Amino acid sequence: MTVLTFLLFLACVGLSAYCQNLTGFAFALLLLGMVGAFGLMPIPEAANVASVLSLANAWAYWRYNRVTFDWTLLRPILTSSLVGVLGGVALLAWLSTNAVTTLRLLLGVAIIGCAILLLVQTAPRAQPSGKPALWFFGVLSGLLGGLFSTSGPPMVYHLYRQPLDRNLVRECLFMMFAASAALRLVLVAASGHFEWSSLLLGICAVPVVAGVSWWQARHPPPISRRAVEWLVCGLLMLAGASLIWASLGG
Repeated sequence: MTVLTFLLFLACVGLSAYCQNLTGFAFALLLLGMVGAFGLMPIPEAANVASVLSLANAWAYWRYNRVTFDWTLLRPILTSSLVGVLGGVALLAWLSTNAVTTLRLLLGVAIIGCAILLLVQTAPRAQPSGKPALWFFGVLSGLLGGLFSTSGPPMVYHLYRQPLDRNLVRECLFMMFAASAALRLVLVAASGHFEWSSLLLGICAVPVVAGVSWWQARHPPPISRRAVEWLVCGLLMLAGASLIWASLGG
């Protein structure tokens, strides 16, 4: 990796962390989308780096923001998402060996689908959904987390439609990301698919994540949540379209 490539990677990390802290998700999606679009590294390696940085991003958020956990809500979210991670990692191992182009195309489709889901969100429900819905979206989120370290979108879509405080939703999402990333790293390392270069890149990028979180906690941007969503969705659309174009061309 050249110096220019490394600096571009750090810029992608900084932008992803900024959007994550605004919306409660999109860190790994944006990072993988931009890394894949620029061709900075293979998708499986980028997913490993994203897992390392997801842990760092969660720590930074908890370090610089006051957080209280609602374990009644968190327990089914964590349990179902971790079950999904197991299936996602197994599928990733098969795709990485047998269908690299398919993996790249699948990530592009997933990114665009998640952007559309965010844009078409309706007003919150009057009554909270039952536990079966929570388990369904938890497993689906975990599956994406195991595949690409991008477990956010399904659970984001579900939780933001519930009559819940947005700060509580953001805290639940950060906890889910951290747990899913930790399990994914353990499984990938145990299967021999974790390169030390991924850990090194992650460590080098931690100061960027911490710095963005520190600055953002003290200087929250005066823009509406909907404007942030449009910004994030635009970036996701561009990244996903670039991945699909590259996959079809390949």
